[in-house]
Amino acid sequence: MLYEVRYGLSLSDLLMGRDADVPQQELQQLTERLEQHEPIQYVLGQADFCGRTFKVSPAVLIPRPETEELCQWVTTKVRDSACNDAALSILDVGTGSGCIAITLAAELPEAKVTAWDISEDALLVACENALLNGVTVDFELQDVLLATAAAQQTKDIIISNPPYICNKERATMEANVLEHEPHQALFVPDDDPLLFYRAIAKLGQQTLIHDGWLYFEINPLFAGQLAQLLSSMSYRDIEIKTDQFGKQRMIRARKG
Repeated sequence: MLYEVRYGLSLSDLLMGRDADVPQQELQQLTERLEQHEPIQYVLGQADFCGRTFKVSPAVLIPRPETEELCQWVTTKVRDSACNDAALSILDVGTGSGCIAITLAAELPEAKVTAWDISEDALLVACENALLNGVTVDFELQDVLLATAAAQQTKDIIISNPPYICNKERATMEANVLEHEPHQALFVPDDDPLLFYRAIAKLGQQTLIHDGWLYFEINPLFAGQLAQLLSSMSYRDIEIKTDQFGKQRMIRARKG
C-alpha cells in the first residue's frame, strides 16, 4: 500500500526493480512509523471509504468497513421509501473525518446534511474532506452531551458512530488502534456504556420529526441493552442489523 499510494508503484513494478528511484531516507522513515504500529492510513494521510478518498490524521478515527455498511443501510432505506431527498434533513453526530456525513451528502445530493463534532481539529479534517469530495455539509462545533434542542432545525434522520468501547476492553485491542487513534472518539466509561446513545436519543426526541429515524453504529456487547433503552424512550420499529462479519453492529429506530 505504501509503495502503491505514495510512489505509484504496483507489485509488478517492485518485482521488476522499478523502486530504485524511491527516496530511501523517506522510505526508511515511513517504514519505521509502520514498525511502531502506526496505521498505514495515518502514514499515507488518507483512507478509502465507500469508493471515495478521505484525508485522515491522528485527530480522527480511521473510517472502517462496518461504518460503510451503516451508510449503505441509510441510503438503501431512503431510496426504498417514497420520500424526496430534497426534503431530508440529516444530522451526523460525532462526524470525525466526516466520512458518514460526506457519503450521505454525495449519495443523497438533495438532502441537507449537518455534522457535529466536539473536536476543532477533527472538524478541520472533515471540512477538507468535504472540499475534496465536492459536497456541501454544514459542520458545527457541538458537544452532544451539552446540546439542547433550542434553535435546532427539525431532522428527518440522526446518525452517529459514537464512542462505544468500554475502558475495560483496552486489553484486547490492537496496538495500532490503542496507541494511535484518538481515545476521545473511542472510549466510554465502564459504568455507562450507553452514555452517548442516551444523549443522542434524547436529542432525537426533541429534534426528530414524527416518524424520523435514528441510526447508530453499536458495540455488539450492548445491542440488547440499547434496544431496551430506545424502547423505553418511546422509539419503535427497532431493528438490529449484523455486519459482514456477523456481528450486531448497527441499529435503527423510529421516533414514536
